[in-house]
Amino acid sequence: MADTAPPPTTVSVVVMGVSGTGKSTVGVGIAEALGCDFVEGDDLHPAANVEKMRSGTPLTDEDRWPWLRAVAATVGEHEAAGTDLVITCSALRRSYRDLLREGHPSVWFAHIDTPHDVLVERLRKRTGHYMPGSLLDSQLATLEPLADDEPGHAYSGQGSAQQTVDGLLAELRAERPQPM
Repeated sequence: MADTAPPPTTVSVVVMGVSGTGKSTVGVGIAEALGCDFVEGDDLHPAANVEKMRSGTPLTDEDRWPWLRAVAATVGEHEAAGTDLVITCSALRRSYRDLLREGHPSVWFAHIDTPHDVLVERLRKRTGHYMPGSLLDSQLATLEPLADDEPGHAYSGQGSAQQTVDGLLAELRAERPQPM
């Protein structure tokens, strides 16, 4: 049966990937190019999650669900207001992405896929973030790449942030050519 649902009138770009991929930098670049709001998904974590990560303890699914629901609620608020959004969220598992998409047709995943050695080097140089590089391997073990039936695109984060922004925007515009 053909999909007869009308196309979404807004877009909510969820910039996803493990720590160190440049989600925030790329997200800001996409939001600026689209002229829309940017939300740092890490800011939606409950304080207990932040403390757990700061101490070097990986989050469990039980820890992540309230945060993911907060990210999904932010998407829903923008959809209801008829406004586009770019939001960061690691969205490591398919089940997490399914929760973000549930009832939110505007969601489009921008997966920044970056080689391990590049991630390690970036995290070694990063300052001012509570997520320690020691949690990278647990994130990589949890990561489930986008499946063909999920809206979005994976793009290499190995180049410059601007190259990643430009590549993801080209894919977004190819898949969702309306108002952007």
